[in-house]
Amino acid sequence: MIDVIALGELLIDFASQSINENGYPTLTANAGGAPGNFLATLNKYGAKTAFLGKVGNDAFGNLLVNTLSDAGIETRGIIKDDNVFTTLAFVTFTSEGDRMFSFARKPGADTCFNKTEIDFSLIDDAKIFHFGTLSLTDEPVRTATIEAVNYAKNRGKLITFDPNLRLPLWKNEGEAKKRIFWGLKQSDIVKISDNEVEFLWDCDEKIAAERLLNEFDVKLAMITLGSKGCYLANNNYKIYMTCPKVKPIDTTGAGDIFGGSAVSQILKINKNLCDFNEKDLIKIASFASTASSLSTEIKGGIPSIPEIEIVIKSLNERGL
Repeated sequence: MIDVIALGELLIDFASQSINENGYPTLTANAGGAPGNFLATLNKYGAKTAFLGKVGNDAFGNLLVNTLSDAGIETRGIIKDDNVFTTLAFVTFTSEGDRMFSFARKPGADTCFNKTEIDFSLIDDAKIFHFGTLSLTDEPVRTATIEAVNYAKNRGKLITFDPNLRLPLWKNEGEAKKRIFWGLKQSDIVKISDNEVEFLWDCDEKIAAERLLNEFDVKLAMITLGSKGCYLANNNYKIYMTCPKVKPIDTTGAGDIFGGSAVSQILKINKNLCDFNEKDLIKIASFASTASSLSTEIKGGIPSIPEIEIVIKSLNERGL
C-alpha cells in the first residue's frame, strides 16, 4: 500500500552561490521540483510514496530518478523521454535575499507527460493523491493532471494541493488564478502560503481560510506565514502556531517540507478530516512548522529535510 502519490514536475534547480566580476552568478545544481521535496519529506517521516511524471532520458533526468529512489520514493511511474530535455530552473537572489526564478521549459520534459503515460495502478494503491499547479501550466501535462485528479477523486482518495505559484511560468495572472481555483475546488487539504493568499484574494489568513472552507469545500486549510509560523483551520477549530527561531541560509523547499511534514502527521492521526480536533491541529502545525523552519538552516531541498530526532528535540525544547 502506498500512502501518498504525487504527480508533477521534476527538475534541476541551479541556485546562485556567488557573483563573478562581470555580474554573472556561479550556480550549484540540486534536485528540484515541489512534489519530489514533498514526497521525500513523507518518506523521511515513515510514509510510503510514489511519483508520476516525466524527465528527459539524459544525465539530469537519471540523476533525478536516482535521487528520488535513494529517498525511498517509488519511481516506476516516472517516464524517461528521449525527445525532450529535463526541465531546468535557475534561482538567483535579490539584494534583499528574495528568490527570482528563470526556467528552461519550452518545453521541458515535465510538461510533456501525457494521460496515456499515467500508471493508474499506483493511484489505485494510494491513500492520498497530491498535485500542484506547475503541472497545470501547459499541455499535455495539464490534461494528464486533470485526468489523474478525477480518477483519484472518483475512487475516494484524499486529495492534497499546493498552489506553488511561479508566475513566470504562466501566460498571465488571470490564467494562473483560474487554474489555482480549479485545484482548490478539487482538494480536501490545501497548503498555501501567505504570498499566494495575497495574490488570490489580498486578504489575511483568517479570511482566506474561511474562503477555502466555505467556498471551495476544503476540509483542512494550512496557511504558512513565513517566519511567523502557520495558521490551520477546519470547520471546527482554528489555530496559530509559531516556529522555532532559526538562522536561515536557504529557504528552498521549505514550503514543500512543511506540506510533507503536515501530511505525515495527518497519516499518523488516521482519522476522518472532519473529526480532527484542536489537539490534532496543534500536532500537525507544530511538527510541520518545526521541520520546515529547521530545513532553512541547510542548503538545498531534499538534503535539508531534518531527521525526525532533530525535529522532536526542537519540539521538546519548546514544550510542544
